[in-house]
Amino acid sequence: MTQTEGRAMLDGIKAGQTIKCTITGEPRAQDATDTIVRLMRRDPNIKRALARAQRLRRQRMNTYIRGNRTWYSRERCSNIAKVQSGASWEMPFTYDIAPDLQSVGQFVSVEKA
Repeated sequence: MTQTEGRAMLDGIKAGQTIKCTITGEPRAQDATDTIVRLMRRDPNIKRALARAQRLRRQRMNTYIRGNRTWYSRERCSNIAKVQSGASWEMPFTYDIAPDLQSVGQFVSVEKA
């Protein structure tokens, strides 16, 4: 994708507007996958689910004493934001995420919500 196509994708979108992003293809590179996951975490529903999962992990944390010292055994983090073709999320647009959206533009389609 060229730089002008990336700008055309975000033309007409102003800061504060809600955008809907849909994954059109799964990237092979781990960097692009990480960028998409980071963008997905900006969705209010996903953000709320991650915060709830963190709170529940903290409540269910297993503590035990070993060698006269307190040790903690935490469960693994939940994988709520998954990069799969067809997955979509909504988030408010800000100008600081425009370069991220342009870098993964070939895998993500962006439209106004």
